[in-house]
Amino acid sequence: MTAAAVLTEQIGAVAVVTMNRPDKLNAIDIPLRLALADAIEAADGDASVRAIVLTGAGRAFCSGGDIASMDRMTPQDALERAQLAQRVIRAIWSTGKPVVAAVEGAAFGAGTALAAACDRVVAAHDAKFATTFTKVGLAGDMGAYVSLPTRVGVARARQMLMLPKTVGAQEALEIGLVDAVVETGTARAAALDDATQLAAGPADALAVIKLLLAEASGSSPFIMLDREAAEQAVLFGSDDFVEGITAFRERRPAVFGTKEGVGE
Repeated sequence: MTAAAVLTEQIGAVAVVTMNRPDKLNAIDIPLRLALADAIEAADGDASVRAIVLTGAGRAFCSGGDIASMDRMTPQDALERAQLAQRVIRAIWSTGKPVVAAVEGAAFGAGTALAAACDRVVAAHDAKFATTFTKVGLAGDMGAYVSLPTRVGVARARQMLMLPKTVGAQEALEIGLVDAVVETGTARAAALDDATQLAAGPADALAVIKLLLAEASGSSPFIMLDREAAEQAVLFGSDDFVEGITAFRERRPAVFGTKEGVGE
């Protein structure tokens, strides 16, 4: 029996999505792309899920695209293949739920792009990143031209893509490619802790943060002032806002995700 390309487990309000090709270091082939997009979209549509952890089975996060499944193809066929990968990134960016990457071992090529697309990246000390697309004559995809410049700046992203070198976890932390470094073997647990904390936060406000940060880089700062005001105005009418100010007045921790009046 063939193992599932992706495993999904719900722990509390967190969906843990695991790429499951450990014998291939979770290299991304077509079935994995489809299953990964399905899993993230399913988590997005599940009201009981408030945050998502993305990780890989075995000793690597993701070694990149599965070169064994690649061959010369027409631009149209190649575009269809690329769009399957882009569907995964669209799912991560489209969901209002925070997505936390837990990286152990290699995150190469598409693996680096996949991790960088997430809202938070927790890397083990043994994690290694490299944008290795040019080694097979490619320029990179899976959101690399958005997520990498956003995280590390355009100049550094250019060097990472044109002259790829392996970046260790500590350097990745220093340049902003990852957000936290933890002991080897604990990335999943640490990411789950972070996701649990995010899941306990105000879901609508977190979704607005994702949305406005995604829009900000391509918008006029004056347009963003109007967008901020419009989104904030909606949040002032939310149950989470009522709970937040009620908890403040009652000198207790807020319990988000409840209905108006809890704690009063």
